[in-house]
Amino acid sequence: MAVQSGKDLLLKVDLTGDGQFETVAGLRATRISFNAETVDVTSLESAGGWRELLAGAGVRSAQVSGAGVFRDAGTDERARQIFFDGEMPEFQVIIPDFGVVEGPFQITAIEYAGSFNGEATYELSLASAGALAFTAL
Repeated sequence: MAVQSGKDLLLKVDLTGDGQFETVAGLRATRISFNAETVDVTSLESAGGWRELLAGAGVRSAQVSGAGVFRDAGTDERARQIFFDGEMPEFQVIIPDFGVVEGPFQITAIEYAGSFNGEATYELSLASAGALAFTAL
């Protein structure tokens, strides 16, 4: 994989539920992480006393976070609505030269900040809320 520009890692939200995704406005930094819990099935019969894990078991999840400049755009309004209404709409995370992760996410945190002589900023945190699909680019 070649070196990529960080601005190409995009977070998009389905604004109306019709499958049309729009990039969340003002983001300057985006991060996605994938996790898989393990299920330990080690017993007295485990070879050499080594831990054994059950393949395909355990909970899988993804967390997404982003930080940017508050723009008061349609996506900002939609993010606030999603949070306060407890919705779990479809999001897309575009990972350059890798693929697209799509599925339902819950916004678990929104933080707004601003300094006297600076811009207003925000941070979002999302947690996967169902099965995610991956499409390679």
